[in-house]
Amino acid sequence: MNWQDRLIALAIVAVWGFNFVVIKWGVAGVPPFLLGGLRFVAAAGLGLVFVRRPVIPWRWLALYGLTVGFGQFACLFTAIKVGMPAGLASIVLQSQAFFTLLIAFAWQRERFTRYQLAGLLIGGLGLWCIGGIGVGELPWLGFVLTLAAAVSWALSNVVVRGIVRAGHQPDMMGLVVWSSLFPIVPFLAVSAWLEADAIHWAEIVTLRSLFAILYLALIATLFGYGQWSRLLARHAANVVAPYSLLVPFFGVLSAALFLGERLTFWQWTGGAVLLAGLAVNVFGPRLFSLSSRARTVSS
Repeated sequence: MNWQDRLIALAIVAVWGFNFVVIKWGVAGVPPFLLGGLRFVAAAGLGLVFVRRPVIPWRWLALYGLTVGFGQFACLFTAIKVGMPAGLASIVLQSQAFFTLLIAFAWQRERFTRYQLAGLLIGGLGLWCIGGIGVGELPWLGFVLTLAAAVSWALSNVVVRGIVRAGHQPDMMGLVVWSSLFPIVPFLAVSAWLEADAIHWAEIVTLRSLFAILYLALIATLFGYGQWSRLLARHAANVVAPYSLLVPFFGVLSAALFLGERLTFWQWTGGAVLLAGLAVNVFGPRLFSLSSRARTVSS
């Protein structure tokens, strides 16, 4: 990967990390379900003009949109609304990698490698540190909803695998944009049902709320996924994917700078252990190979 693409990868993960701060700003003025609906209205409204529909049956687009779009962001936006720290949410959401392994095992009978199993156990220990030992230091409902968001993201990952197994090769940008059609109605319907009394248009049309909606739709979605798809088209997935491990770094850093958030000892500990488990899951074979080489050289 050349230095231009490395800079693009860093820009993408910085955008996705800052995304959690923007969500915090957004739900301060816009109810969570309405924010989700407006985000996907804006993303689909602009994206459909420029992005061709992927050659995938509509049922797959709907399933992907309802899992990654409605399921993930309904839970995440509500979690942050009820008090889940933005920086910590950026860490806990990465547990989607482990939920993906579990769902793929249950649904598609995929096997674990020993590195994935080790990463799963280490990541589970990290979540226990955050939600078990340190649960008194954060809103319990927010933590559970963030885990539910991670499960929804994991389901969407398994949906993508199902699309590939069905013989389709989806363009991820097209998949993200066209699947954005399907969360709109559920978001707006639930908002009309639950949030009617909480909607105050004077707060929604403020510069901060409008910035949040446009950032989530255009920067985080269209720019982020568009450039990420281009990187995956140029480079192997195992070269590009590790950059996503930096999303929590930018999430915690931006939450500290813009929101004044500070993690407690157990939140730091659990977050570090969770990310260590994720690193083992991603880099396990490479780390084992380097360790074997080091032992061979020393002997």
